[in-house]
Amino acid sequence: MNTTFDQAALEQLVQPTRINKQVYINPEIFELEMDRIWGQAWIFIGHESQVRKTGDYFTTNINHKVPVVMVRDKNGKVQVLHNRCAHKGAKIVTSRSGNAPGAFRCPYHGWTFSHDGNLLKIPNESGYENTGFDLNDSCNNLQPVAQDNYKGFIFATLSSQAPDLKTWLGGTTDCFDNLCDRAPEGEVEVAGGVLRYEHDCNWKFILENLNDTMHPMVVHQSVVQSAQAYISSLDTDDIKQKAEAQIILPFGASFENFEESGITGFRYGHHYDGGKTSIHADYSVMPEYHQAMIDRYGAQRTQEIYAFNTHNTLLYPSLTIKCAVQNIRVIRPVAVDKFIVETWSFRLKGAPDEMLQRTLLYSRLINSSASMVGPDDLEVYRRMQEGLASNASQWVEMHRQYGRDQQLKDRVRGGGTSDLDVRTQYQAWRYYMLGEDYA
Repeated sequence: MNTTFDQAALEQLVQPTRINKQVYINPEIFELEMDRIWGQAWIFIGHESQVRKTGDYFTTNINHKVPVVMVRDKNGKVQVLHNRCAHKGAKIVTSRSGNAPGAFRCPYHGWTFSHDGNLLKIPNESGYENTGFDLNDSCNNLQPVAQDNYKGFIFATLSSQAPDLKTWLGGTTDCFDNLCDRAPEGEVEVAGGVLRYEHDCNWKFILENLNDTMHPMVVHQSVVQSAQAYISSLDTDDIKQKAEAQIILPFGASFENFEESGITGFRYGHHYDGGKTSIHADYSVMPEYHQAMIDRYGAQRTQEIYAFNTHNTLLYPSLTIKCAVQNIRVIRPVAVDKFIVETWSFRLKGAPDEMLQRTLLYSRLINSSASMVGPDDLEVYRRMQEGLASNASQWVEMHRQYGRDQQLKDRVRGGGTSDLDVRTQYQAWRYYMLGEDYA
């Protein structure tokens, strides 16, 4: 694409401890990000449990423009295909999910395709006789997108140069493993619907906020105080009401508590906070669930699974995971100042239904558009989007604990209130946008 930002100009936008405001407000940079980040990284598509039966499908975009469909074919394999007819280019599927019995059929001229993308039939085929058209030419199929999965989580990439998925995930596979290990049967499945929340701001704000532990006690102060007041008004035997309100309290934890949790960063922009402890570490364990875990894993292994306790894990740029709460958030950019975040909940196979109900409750209280925490964050995102239009300064800083990070073989660690998470993301931003390699 034509742009006023050449390589030299882009190089100046992200520096070791500061980010130029154009990264958040300039439409040309947004389009470059869609091409160079979202068009090169592995992007989360969905979970295999969303397409259980032959012909089940789920549609989404890889970036803001490339529609794809995830579908289970007759051999039980999950396919990710470009949602574009090979004839005139019409989208084959427009509904978000459903089942296409037998085949996909283009709504324009009726070309039909198998669930693995192969062209099956063209109406009035005689019109193509002696024209050189080859029904069996692969270019006439629904085109596949390079895809792979880890523990049932399906990722796809538009790049032929991307590393293999497991290499790209790096140490974050520990989080997928822990999420699945928390299920007595060792597997999870999508359940309980989706919460979609439109944000009028740049897509990177939410990623920077995930492990920003300097903001909760400020941004969420009023709701934490309200939860504390509510709990103090309850009788001692109001256990259920207390348990619900207590989900809010960790958002008012001290700087010291957040510092203790730590942040771990990885190549390609991924990171998580916690590990040994997090804001979810003090959640009570339901007796029935605990017994199911003991029966499956034994007491020692069960405690090891509980002990790996993270808050948010980011798979840059499109997915965040909460292992201890069993939900994910998926980022879908729309424009330089708009994105959609989707929250999906997971059932732990073999666990009592109360565990899923806890997950759904958490999502409603924290992540929905009608929640008591998410709108606080959106308000400050909007203020940043508006405030960055000012020429008072060209820069946003990320200095906290700079130079104190502990570089290990495959990861970097820092204090929980560090800006390590943001620096990790923008190192990846430079990797994708400028073609820089990691030192």
